[in-house]
Amino acid sequence: MSSTSKPKVLSTATLVVIALVIGFVLGWYAAGMRESDVLPGDVTTSSNVSQSSASATPPVSSAPSAPATESASSSADSDDYLAQLYAEERSDVQVEGSGTVSRILADDTDGSAHQRFILELDSGQTLLVAHNIDLAPRLDGLKVGDRVGFYGEYVYTEQGGTIHWTHRPSSGTHVAGWLEWNGKKYS
Repeated sequence: MSSTSKPKVLSTATLVVIALVIGFVLGWYAAGMRESDVLPGDVTTSSNVSQSSASATPPVSSAPSAPATESASSSADSDDYLAQLYAEERSDVQVEGSGTVSRILADDTDGSAHQRFILELDSGQTLLVAHNIDLAPRLDGLKVGDRVGFYGEYVYTEQGGTIHWTHRPSSGTHVAGWLEWNGKKYS
């Protein structure tokens, strides 16, 4: 009697679960990065945007709790640190840096409204910036090629990462963040 091993066959249920997971991941990525989300030219118009005023921004608590805050002394250091966070798949880390706008995306209006755009760091890493425009002023007139500084919370994604909390918190539970563009801070 010869001893031959039969190849293992995955069950239909296992294949369906794998297909669903792959479909979910690809769908999630596509939903956040659709070409149809890119608006030509200046993407902000008063007809499709709920404007927020700086006076509506709540005060900052004197003693907020926050994610780990680590800063870099230069753009290159910041880029290196963000690359390290990406490589280690870390999230919930307060970071500071700057990049060049490479894409403008449609606002996310599901829940709190967020102005969204992609920044490319000098290192080439890309970050989705999700700036809460219910709590902070919008960057009106932002366009591809503009340089934007940020101080916010980094969250790992397969696409490079997301920066959010670029505003003052609505309660005293988080560090205040900001975006800097054209010599003005938005928080």
